[in-house]
Amino acid sequence: MPILAAFALPHPPILLPEVGHGKERKLAKTALAYAQIVKRIGELAPDVLIITSPHATQYADYFHISPGSGASGSLTQFNAPAVALTVAYDRTLVRHIEKIAKERGLPAGTMGERIPSLDHGSLIPLWLLNNAGVKCPVVRIGISGLPALSHYQFGTCIAQAVDLLDRRAVLIASGDLSHKLSESGPYGFAPEGAAFDQQITDALQTGDFGAMLSISPDLADAAAECGLRSFYIMAGALDHKAVNAALLSYEGPFGVGYAVAAYTVGDDDNERSFGEKLERARQETLHQAKAHEDDYVRLARQSLETYVRNGTIMPLPDSLAADLRRARAGVFVSLKKDGLLRGCIGTTEATTDCIGNEIIRNAISAASSDPRFEPVREDELDELLYHVDVLGAPEPISSPAELEPKRYGVIVQNGMRRGLLLPDLEGIDTAERQVEIARRKGGIQPDETVRLYRFEVVRHH
Repeated sequence: MPILAAFALPHPPILLPEVGHGKERKLAKTALAYAQIVKRIGELAPDVLIITSPHATQYADYFHISPGSGASGSLTQFNAPAVALTVAYDRTLVRHIEKIAKERGLPAGTMGERIPSLDHGSLIPLWLLNNAGVKCPVVRIGISGLPALSHYQFGTCIAQAVDLLDRRAVLIASGDLSHKLSESGPYGFAPEGAAFDQQITDALQTGDFGAMLSISPDLADAAAECGLRSFYIMAGALDHKAVNAALLSYEGPFGVGYAVAAYTVGDDDNERSFGEKLERARQETLHQAKAHEDDYVRLARQSLETYVRNGTIMPLPDSLAADLRRARAGVFVSLKKDGLLRGCIGTTEATTDCIGNEIIRNAISAASSDPRFEPVREDELDELLYHVDVLGAPEPISSPAELEPKRYGVIVQNGMRRGLLLPDLEGIDTAERQVEIARRKGGIQPDETVRLYRFEVVRHH
């Protein structure tokens, strides 16, 4: 039996009177929509509730499914110990999800439990359902740092396991939206917050999971959201299914966006194969990028591939254009995989005899020495997109008023500490935002005096 229905639900502790102490009244729309969902799930009488939560155990490269016979939890951390719950896990369904994911080559399973107690992203919807008399076994799943397509594909594994076991299942995708809707919010304000929430609520309202999967990772990161990857899994669990979609509420009175959306599952619909469409688009992007790469990008790719495959540094090709063999400049090489940064290393000024050798050195470093990432593996090489930025000479400026984020990058310096930000980055539209991020990258506090420099780049990708 296919999944009966799926719901995108927020998890604000303040929604509960035991935590809100009256402030929950500011979430009246969310509370009303939640009550409608709880009633609907009760009427469906599911055999199992599958819940994905961004606050469950989470790994960068692995989907964690909570193991064992069950778990307990409370909202003691929110000064509400009376909000406590114990649930049983559907161990058979867990084993089937794990088995199917393994067969599909997706990293998922029950190893590495780090949060055995119910996290608040799981507990809050389960508490409200339990209070309404919905008491059935649960499968609790964490999100990962893997790309959107992997989350979607994992969702299809969940749906297949449910179907094989003939479970009457309801899936709950627990997640809040942006945490940067106002200065009074938990992470302050960023203009990307409202932009992200508009895009995601449009997708939730229409059931356009293709638009959801296409949301820029940079925008999602700048918005400080927490629910998007839960929603990706939900979308995958509804793969090839017609849905009746409804956005029941959206509000953000505390600087965090809360959306409630419902999806009643209908018949098969081969047009709603969003994962397949995303994979085709991804492969076409990779093909076009390689077909149209210039000498700068080709040199970065070839030098990186030579190093990863053979452990050797490629010599400068004799056929290279004169500007790459003779001119000197600082160079940044950035690697992306599935829309996510996979490595970035650069030099603000020339450190070698020519731009070509600067590219070779920094491409290898981006693949092997960026401390934020594991070294690039050989099986990833065909999945990478390359950006090469050749920097112009930095020039001192007296204030951010002399910056134009689309045209100039910025260097912020205090003594030996220095933060650099390239120009024309998605979601960075003001000089103040540029300087703020550059300060953060350099470990320079907002109240510390700095020297500012601007520079232009020639971008190759």
